[in-house]
Amino acid sequence: QGIGQPSVYHAVVVIFLEFFAWGLLTTPMLTVLHETFSHHTFLMNGLIQGVKGFLSFLSAPLIGALSDAWGRKSFLLLTVFFTCAPIPLMRMSPWWYFALISVSGIFSVTFSVIFAYVADVTQERERATAYGLVSATFAASLVTSPAIGAYLSASYGDNLVVLVATLVAVVDICFILLAVPESLPEKMRPASWGASISWEQADPFASLKKVRKDTMVLLICITVFLSYLPEAGQYSSFFLYLRQIIGFGSASIAAFIAVVGILSIIAQTVFLSNLMRLIGNKNTVLLGLGFQILQLAWYGFGSQSWMMWAAGAVAAMSSITFPAISALVSRNAESDQQGVVQGIITGIRGLCNGLGPALYGFIFFLFHVELNALPPDQISGEKAIQDLAIIPGPPFLVGACIVLLAFLVALFIPEHSKASSTRKNSNGISATLSNNLNQNSEDDIEPLLQDSSV
Repeated sequence: QGIGQPSVYHAVVVIFLEFFAWGLLTTPMLTVLHETFSHHTFLMNGLIQGVKGFLSFLSAPLIGALSDAWGRKSFLLLTVFFTCAPIPLMRMSPWWYFALISVSGIFSVTFSVIFAYVADVTQERERATAYGLVSATFAASLVTSPAIGAYLSASYGDNLVVLVATLVAVVDICFILLAVPESLPEKMRPASWGASISWEQADPFASLKKVRKDTMVLLICITVFLSYLPEAGQYSSFFLYLRQIIGFGSASIAAFIAVVGILSIIAQTVFLSNLMRLIGNKNTVLLGLGFQILQLAWYGFGSQSWMMWAAGAVAAMSSITFPAISALVSRNAESDQQGVVQGIITGIRGLCNGLGPALYGFIFFLFHVELNALPPDQISGEKAIQDLAIIPGPPFLVGACIVLLAFLVALFIPEHSKASSTRKNSNGISATLSNNLNQNSEDDIEPLLQDSSV
């Protein structure tokens, strides 16, 4: 079933359509959130996104294990359908919309299934490029769709945007049903649907238990946790903050997303490789964390639009941190441990996706940062912030302090692990031994071995 042989391009189309549909809803989402939770909006937004992220963290290993046994196509269909199911409810019933978003976190793990699909259809040497293509497609969908959604919302209203997003989601589901072939070979699937899945495969905390065995992995995991926790919280509330507190309009938010997205792609493709070659993996990680501290502090103290734009450029440079950490892990982990260690880091990021939004929402609530009641597109930045305290964005400043701790931990990460050193030493010893054997082979061969097939 499906069109042609399974390929990376099938996965790319699925990811693009899903996140394009959600990107269209950036502007209507902010409006509905404000209308539904007029009091404690940031707190409710944090709780909704926090529940969704934590459920995704809990369910990702189980869905991944099930897709290993029963195939990718059915779970692609399942994850995309339930992830996009809340979209049509946005204007029909906002309360049900937000409730369904929280619960849909159980199935919001399309990326896990997509990466497994790509692994099925690529050779190991091609996999990094294929993953890069999927990530670039994801970024492209989020760069283009908010601007299109903002234009449609301003010209024709939010109802049309929701309708278009729903149609895009339906097209994605139909594409999976009709065009996506199964990537998992038949011989790798069990004979029946009753195949057992062990608790270890489904345990989301199983990978985290292995962290203590390696000091370097432990330091890297602490760094990832402390740096991604503020980042996950920022993603959940930043556009709402820009619109309601700083006074950005819908068009400005769409332009901000596009510009920062393009700059991030340039930073991760052009600057990242050059920095890693010039200053090394570890120093690149430290540089990215330094940019993240500056960006969050700027967001925290920034009270005017130009400050947000300037901090956004710094945020683009901070996006090099996670790719640099992944490269550091890949360079120092044993070949048979690559998947385990990368899985541990992915699990920690999933945990942060649940904790980060809740943390930011709670800090906004503690500092009494609430929404302005005026329509956001009709107010100026100066009027939006006139009643703010000395620190307009307390969660961002707290996030900067957390990333500072990550920076201090990252200082102790060794450039080369014991495992890689052992590998190099063993390779050197093997080469020396083989040279010695070659030099002495003519003189020291024993008669018994001379005629032996061994």
